[in-house]
Amino acid sequence: MEQVPPITIIATPRFRRVAVLFFLVCISHYLGIAQDKNLENNIQIYTQVWDKVLNNGEIDQINSQNFDTSITLITNPDSIVGIDKFKAYYQHFITGFSNISFSIVDIFGQDDKLVKHWNFTGTHTGDFFGIPATGNTVNINGVTLVKMRQGKIAQEQDFMDNMVFLQQLGIQSDPHNMTVVDSIYNSFSIGDIPTVLSLMDPNIVWNEAEGNSYADGNPYKGPQAVLDGIFTRIKEDHEFFKLADIQLYEMANNQVLATLRYRATLKKNGAPIDAQAAHLWSLKGRKIIRFQQFVDTKQLHEALGR
Repeated sequence: MEQVPPITIIATPRFRRVAVLFFLVCISHYLGIAQDKNLENNIQIYTQVWDKVLNNGEIDQINSQNFDTSITLITNPDSIVGIDKFKAYYQHFITGFSNISFSIVDIFGQDDKLVKHWNFTGTHTGDFFGIPATGNTVNINGVTLVKMRQGKIAQEQDFMDNMVFLQQLGIQSDPHNMTVVDSIYNSFSIGDIPTVLSLMDPNIVWNEAEGNSYADGNPYKGPQAVLDGIFTRIKEDHEFFKLADIQLYEMANNQVLATLRYRATLKKNGAPIDAQAAHLWSLKGRKIIRFQQFVDTKQLHEALGR
C-alpha cells in the first residue's frame, strides 16, 4: 500500500498571528460569559437580601452568610465596619419606620461592582437615630455603590439628598414654606380668598387669639370653617381691613412667624384700629396645617366699645 506523506504546516508569521488572535478571542468569549454569570449572580444575591431586610423586616439576614465579615458602610466622618455595627445601623430603619417599601429602580454593574438606584418610603412611627416619631411619611430616592466579594456584600456607599430627607421628617423646614405664606398674604390683600383657602390643608386647625371676639369658634377645623367663622365675619364687621408691615421669619419644624399690623375701620361705630399682631403658621407638604394668631386684643375691645 502506498503510504501518504504527512502534511506539513508551515507556521508562517501570519499564521502564528491568526492563531494567537483566535485563541484570544476564544478566551475573551469564555471570560465574558463567566463575568456575565458572576454579575448576574451578584445582582440576584444583592436584591434578594435587601428585599428581605427592609421589606420583610428580616434584620437577621445581615449575617456572615450574606455579608463579608468586614462589611463596610462608607460614611463621614467614620465608616461603619463589621456585621454587628452594620446590622445595628439598619435596625434604626426597621424600628423607626412602618409601612416600609424599598424598591430597586435599576441595578447594573461589572463583575463585583454594582450601582443601585433605589427608592425608600415609610412612615416615621418610631425612634430613628434619636429622633422621636413624627408620623411623617418619607419618599426618598438614592444611589448606592456596591462591592461584592465571593458572592457576599462587602462594601456600600450611599448617595441621597439628606436635606430633602430631613425636610420630609420635619427636622429641617421646607424652603418653600416662606413662599406659601407670602402667597397667602398677597392673595388676601387683593381679596382672592379662594386662593387663600386652596393653600390650606383640608384638616387645618385655626386658632384666633384668646380674648379676640372671633375666638368663640376656636379651634376652627377645615378651610370652610375658617371662611365662615373668620373671613366672612371680617368682611361683615369692617368698612376697611388691611394687613400692613408684614415681616416673615422662617422657623424650625416647618413653621413661619409673621409680624404685622391690622389697620381697619369698624362698620359699627367707625372706630379705627391699628393693632400689632403676630401669626404662627405650621406647614406640611406646602399646605397650612395649623394657624395661631396673637394680637393686641385690648385695642380691639376698646374699638368695639366706642
